[in-house]
Amino acid sequence: MKKKLYCMVCWIFISLLIFSGNLFNNISSIPSTIYVHEGQEIESNNIIEANIFYTKNHLNKINSNNDSININLLGFLPVKSVSVQSVPDIKLYPGGQPVGVKINTKGVLVVALCDIETKEGKVISPASSASINVGDSIVKVNNKIIKTAEELVYEVKCSEGRDIIVTVEREGKEYSKKVVPQLAEKDQSYKIGLWVRDYTSGVGTLTFYHKSSKTFGALGHPITDIDTGTILTVDKGEIVNSSIISYKKGEKGSPGELRGLFVDEDKIIGKVEKNTSCGIYGKGTNKLLDNKYSKAMKIGLRNEIQVGPAQILTTIDGSEPELYDIKIEKLIDQQEPGSKSMVIKVTDERLLKETGGIVQGMSGSPIIQNDKIIGAVTHVLINKPDVGYGIYIEWMLKDAGIL
Repeated sequence: MKKKLYCMVCWIFISLLIFSGNLFNNISSIPSTIYVHEGQEIESNNIIEANIFYTKNHLNKINSNNDSININLLGFLPVKSVSVQSVPDIKLYPGGQPVGVKINTKGVLVVALCDIETKEGKVISPASSASINVGDSIVKVNNKIIKTAEELVYEVKCSEGRDIIVTVEREGKEYSKKVVPQLAEKDQSYKIGLWVRDYTSGVGTLTFYHKSSKTFGALGHPITDIDTGTILTVDKGEIVNSSIISYKKGEKGSPGELRGLFVDEDKIIGKVEKNTSCGIYGKGTNKLLDNKYSKAMKIGLRNEIQVGPAQILTTIDGSEPELYDIKIEKLIDQQEPGSKSMVIKVTDERLLKETGGIVQGMSGSPIIQNDKIIGAVTHVLINKPDVGYGIYIEWMLKDAGIL
């Protein structure tokens, strides 16, 4: 009898732990801010898909810029207050066409540290000894602004071995480091033992153009340094026309890629102002409008997206995008902006035959459902080239300054 009672108590305890864990995860996944269309009638459990017994016994008609919903457990226990922000009738021109992206970093990015061979022997990297790390951006030397690798080299050489104060930016904060340059035996020049990068370029896909504000968004994920994975801080950047000349088909374990080239590099069609976790953004011109898909489309907010059929607008040859069928397999609860909002699968036989599914370079291709732009392609699964991730369009619009 005691054994049965003990087992029953254990099962109850374990069930409560599981329930509490699921409850905590579901509450944590509820976003702090929900976007809805002006005047839209909403119910909390129509927006937040969580397996918890929360209730709100009346509909909210959102007419003001800000409102809130109180999420209650079992109808009476408050667990969270969610901000509800109404958005106007936003229309975007869909992208899908390739663009060439050029970015100059703010300062110079440290991509590696190295020792120096001096007359006396090997010296540990002076930069490393001064606690300068890979991923730091060097923005000043002796209070002089550094924009290029050449400027950094010049300032170090001019030191003639005297201490220099190097200002680095790390996670949005600046730190001053005293560094002692060393004379390298090989070329008789002063060095501080690091490799830097100040520029990157590549081909991506345009997601949208907002004509009234002249704002564009692309990629749906950040541009990162290939060696360090650091999100590059933009000093200045630009986009130009591009054309896809070939592609490598994606296979299990080997992601494919689009291969493109810049067209009319001297004709700038947009200036990159921000590089965030949700893409790149800036101001552009009407040259970003595609001739084939030149009709503005409404946006689909998160609560309007449904698991099921959708399309992506992307380019795998030349510069003209085409629509391809996909399926949205899963919508992911996200409290904070991120590039992995939904799981998508390519179902279009044409695209599967040509590229195997999603390939590198498609990032930013708009996702369309029910004639609304709901997001953009961001990643491919290496072992499943027909499956990848997409980002909610509201995250991109927020970083673009439109929401």
